[in-house]
Amino acid sequence: MILVTRLTGAAFAVNPDLLERVEATPDTVLTLIDGTKYLVAESVVEVIDLVRDYRASVVASARTLREPVPAAPPAPEPGSEARPDLHVVPALRVLPREAAPEEV
Repeated sequence: MILVTRLTGAAFAVNPDLLERVEATPDTVLTLIDGTKYLVAESVVEVIDLVRDYRASVVASARTLREPVPAAPPAPEPGSEARPDLHVVPALRVLPREAAPEEV
């Protein structure tokens, strides 16, 4: 939500995702997608800056919430090192290299 000011001086919050238009007529008019109109004390440029800052904060918050990077797979146990003559097909089975399908 962005915080804007009515011409009377009272502050209120608007969901910037619902803004359709911001006009200067000469007072600044916010028009929502449902046609509701609000006169505000902020200029058009100030409203645009508020929306930009709001969206930047959403992106910044999303970056901190993303899933952690998965841990590396455990190291193989001694004596179980991968054999170079085997080809691993993910989620299927291990085939000898000569029986593996040809790469396209």
